[in-house]
Amino acid sequence: MDEKNTQTVSAASKHKKNLLIVLSLSGTYLIAEVIGGVITNSLALLADAAHMLTDVVGLLLAFIAIKIGERKADSKKTFGYYRTEILAAVINAVVLLGISLYVLYEAYQRFQNPPEVQSKSMLIVAGIGLIVNIVGMMILRKDSEASLNMKGAYFEVLSDMLTSIGVMIAGVIMLTTNWYYADPIISAAIGLLIFPRTWRLLKEAVNVLLESTPKDVDIDQLRTSLEQIPGVKNLHDLHVWSLTSGVNAMSAHVVKDDTMAQNQLLEKLTEDTMTNFKISHTTFQIEEEGYKEGVTHS
Repeated sequence: MDEKNTQTVSAASKHKKNLLIVLSLSGTYLIAEVIGGVITNSLALLADAAHMLTDVVGLLLAFIAIKIGERKADSKKTFGYYRTEILAAVINAVVLLGISLYVLYEAYQRFQNPPEVQSKSMLIVAGIGLIVNIVGMMILRKDSEASLNMKGAYFEVLSDMLTSIGVMIAGVIMLTTNWYYADPIISAAIGLLIFPRTWRLLKEAVNVLLESTPKDVDIDQLRTSLEQIPGVKNLHDLHVWSLTSGVNAMSAHVVKDDTMAQNQLLEKLTEDTMTNFKISHTTFQIEEEGYKEGVTHS
């Protein structure tokens, strides 16, 4: 049996500096937005502040998860702490969904009796928020493709950018027409916009926790490639999963023939898997024909 067991740096860990910059920007603006929301009596601004609060907490959680995930494996956590990043992504998604539902509820309440809103001040605060969120998105955009944890952080900032745009639209409408129904209507629209992306993020993160086959690995192509290596008679019990985004693992039982020495065959199997299929941790059990196991899987 050959086991590749080196500490691999997770995809999110490579981008933690950018995450910290965006966290600092968002935290600073959160304070200003809460004050602005209370002064202007705007639900849209307070909804944006609520999202910003979840952003700050979510970004902080993502950063902490990265730091924990960098800890080395030990006798109790033999795969290390990579999964903390996925747990952070799940928590971020659940919190975002919860906040969106709350904003919809508050929008419904205000729609019954919309209060007067200080539209001009509301526009100024929302404009500053839009700038902060655009800067944050520019910083995290490329990083979001690297891992689910970073994608969760990016979606946090994206949702706040949409909220800031919605707040500004509501502010313009109320400033020019005094139609205060715009505030709860825009707030409800913001809550609905956030749902689809957040739901997809949650599904992806749960798939990792369920050890589903990574979406960037074609398991049928992997099987075919391994079975075509000289010395491989057949292959079974093939499993592929993710420890975290960017760190894929696999195990397989390989029945060998007599054309190649075992160590040489292991080198070929490992090289093919790690080079062509983005798998950083491999485990192969080499068997000879006739070896019987209690239970096998395809």
